[in-house]
Amino acid sequence: MTTNPTDSAGAQPRLSRGIYFGYALGSVGTGGFATVPGLLLAFYLTNSLGVTASLAALVVLFPKLWDVIFLPIVGNWSDKAARKSGTRRPFLLAGGLLLPIFFILMFAVPASASSGVAAAWVFVAFLLAASAFAIFQVPYIAIPAEITDSSKERTSIMAYRVAFLTVAILIFGAGAPAVRDAFGGAHKGYLIMAIFVATLIAVGMIGCWWGIRKAKTLHVAETESTFREQFAVVRKNRSFRILLAAFFLQALATSAMLAGAQYYATYVLGNPKMFIELFLALVLPGLLFMPMWAKVSHKVGKKRGFLYASIIFIVGSLLLAFGRVLPDVGVLLLVAFVGIAYAGMQMFPLSMLPDTIAADAVHSGPGRAGAHTGFWTAGETTGFAIGPAIVLALLAVTGFVSSKADEAVAQPASAITGTVLIFSVLPAVLAMISLPFVLKYDLTPERMAEIEAATTEQEGAPA
Repeated sequence: MTTNPTDSAGAQPRLSRGIYFGYALGSVGTGGFATVPGLLLAFYLTNSLGVTASLAALVVLFPKLWDVIFLPIVGNWSDKAARKSGTRRPFLLAGGLLLPIFFILMFAVPASASSGVAAAWVFVAFLLAASAFAIFQVPYIAIPAEITDSSKERTSIMAYRVAFLTVAILIFGAGAPAVRDAFGGAHKGYLIMAIFVATLIAVGMIGCWWGIRKAKTLHVAETESTFREQFAVVRKNRSFRILLAAFFLQALATSAMLAGAQYYATYVLGNPKMFIELFLALVLPGLLFMPMWAKVSHKVGKKRGFLYASIIFIVGSLLLAFGRVLPDVGVLLLVAFVGIAYAGMQMFPLSMLPDTIAADAVHSGPGRAGAHTGFWTAGETTGFAIGPAIVLALLAVTGFVSSKADEAVAQPASAITGTVLIFSVLPAVLAMISLPFVLKYDLTPERMAEIEAATTEQEGAPA
């Protein structure tokens, strides 16, 4: 197995490029489920199934809120599995097999169904899909903290992951609506799109399960912990709590912008198909500028890089409030500016998360990665659920009119104004609220060097 040179902190990197690649492949699956429902499910409910915006808000919100309870439970399950077998890989396989089935069901509502039946159908299918996603996602996020002691190596594996995630978001965000529109955009179009997306999700998740088979777990807890004990561990980890708060608020911001993009293209720009261009403008710059953010991280530190990305996002989002008076190319350039920041807002917190887990392990002992990532994923999932729900709630307040797939309705001016605010001011305000938490984060490069040295010393100590 090929390895990288020892890093400056003294921890011996041990991961091959094959493991980097295999792990990152999982982001193809997670990217599909994180992207497509957030982009299309709300619009599917209000503009194809005739579900009112207020009811649709509940449909997209509550299945995800269930995960706030379920995700920490999965974290506990995966911790127990890791203690017993030394690996969390079976969870990856289970999630990879179940999620594609439930994902297809989400978009398989019969055309004859009433709006009430359609809402119930999507609710149940989304609840099952979210649960299957949790079974994969919690151990998936926990794995990097357990297979390497190197902070730089964790940064590298997250850079691979975010790069793959960005490509996946690009493919799913542009490809899913393109497939939908190619087959008529109504019930048939959504169903074929769901089959296309589910197939890619399965390839990514099952490929990850296979690709990391040679990665060995370094740290496994020797004793079981109850849910209350897991919560106590997380509550005492100040760095983790601060980082989670910042990431949660930014998940709200980005998910609101993504959920509002289809409405913005349809009712503000007057061109529903421009949604794909908006999405490409948001995601493609992130792919191109990911190496830049990695260099920023190594030069000024993760915290400062995270702060820079957040500020750029705020500025770009506020400027989008003037989208109605700008030419289309001007709107696309502003969205691309926001997209550069979006990439950093994904990479930095994901590379900082394993650091918070490693810092806790020095004081509380190893093997609590599942507990941390269970709460982390619960916060992330809640943020990405509440974002679209806020969008739908604001649309309902501003008088948005829902419709069936074969109906054409005119929206009131208040709904158009609401759509503009949803796509610009709302994300900016939510990102602003996250800044104090970013500033409070305290795991500097110097502290991480001390933590890695302490970890190395603990491992070298006699049993």
